[in-house]
Amino acid sequence: MTEHEDRKHEERTQRRLDARSLRGLAHPLRMQLLDALRQRGPATASQLAERFGESSGSTSYHLRQLAAHGFVEDAPEQGKGRERWWQAVDQGLVFDSADFADANPETRGIAEMYLHEVANSHARELSTWLATRGDWPTDWSEGSDMSNATLRLTPALAAELITKMHGLINDYRSLGHEADSQDTETVETVRIHTHLFPISTD
Repeated sequence: MTEHEDRKHEERTQRRLDARSLRGLAHPLRMQLLDALRQRGPATASQLAERFGESSGSTSYHLRQLAAHGFVEDAPEQGKGRERWWQAVDQGLVFDSADFADANPETRGIAEMYLHEVANSHARELSTWLATRGDWPTDWSEGSDMSNATLRLTPALAAELITKMHGLINDYRSLGHEADSQDTETVETVRIHTHLFPISTD
């Protein structure tokens, strides 16, 4: 299984996770902090603490751990006082299960925790949209989607479908950049979740 995560960015740098970096990232709060810095831009530990209902000491600690593993860095151009500002280093993550096939049990357990937290994040984002969709213009009701489909595929066909879906998303990414350059008022950041997995029909 390959899990891709990326954010809007002019130069979408992606980082492939390995055992060491995964160990530094696979914590629910750290993943939320990194996600917030990618989506919303630079922030201080205090700002992030308020957003997530944590103490600034806790967010500071986890931000330092993320920095030690190269996920975040100082944003000195944002600093206008003594408080430290942080920004994300990479704008995308790539997790490939094949990279951990021969890992020790501890590392495999960390990988499983990471994937479950990604799934939890997707569920939270979808729940937030459902709870707040009335605050958005009605056009976004037509421009949103929550659907599922059941197909009969081989692993090779499933991988081909995933590649084509990702290619289509990238095509629309460039169209979004064009709309941004025209200062179109209706352009918004959108989230797309894709899940493809086999199910038992016994």
